[in-house]
Amino acid sequence: MASPPPVSPRLWQAFLFDMDGTLITSTAAAERVWGRWAERHGLDVAAFIPTIHGVRAADTIRKQNLPDIDLEAEVAWVERGEIEDLDGVVPIAGAIDFVKRLPPDRWAVVTSATVPLAEARLRAAGVTPPAVMITAEQVERGKPDPAGYLLAAERLGFDIADCLVFEDAEAGIRAGEAAGAGVVVITAAWTHPLTTDHPKLADYGDSALEVGTDGMRLEF
Repeated sequence: MASPPPVSPRLWQAFLFDMDGTLITSTAAAERVWGRWAERHGLDVAAFIPTIHGVRAADTIRKQNLPDIDLEAEVAWVERGEIEDLDGVVPIAGAIDFVKRLPPDRWAVVTSATVPLAEARLRAAGVTPPAVMITAEQVERGKPDPAGYLLAAERLGFDIADCLVFEDAEAGIRAGEAAGAGVVVITAAWTHPLTTDHPKLADYGDSALEVGTDGMRLEF
């Protein structure tokens, strides 16, 4: 990964959050569903599971190069399973209070989930969706492509260089880097740790947030 730009204690105009593993914990549920999907197709589940995090379902399935599959039907199967399996979907510690302190026009969610899945998981975790939420359907290319983060910054009306991305997965971290944003990595839901030079937070209780009329400052 590229050398990260300085993050703290500069002033940021907007915060852009990944959802799964960053605002909410859904890892166990996702891995249960994807594990069943992998078994159906004869894949090595243990090797496959670490590859699912942070990317769109369609991109994950496409990369398996499975012969004679209906991509749309397979995506629908996974999405249905994930919407139905919300056991253990809870907020990352401190996340709800953290986003409640943010001005509504200064934060967004950028997720590889679809609208129905994102809404179901946020609702299960008790997180109110922001006014700007970029989902899998809204970008031509998913993470690690930066399109989602660039679109979120545009819709909020801020330069991406003045935005701080909160991520947990390699694909999302790369997307934030490629967009030109600052990046902070949330580690609370990690089951497959990765190496990163970006600042890390175990959860939102490890940070001090200062919100002003001219922007937001995060110290940890």
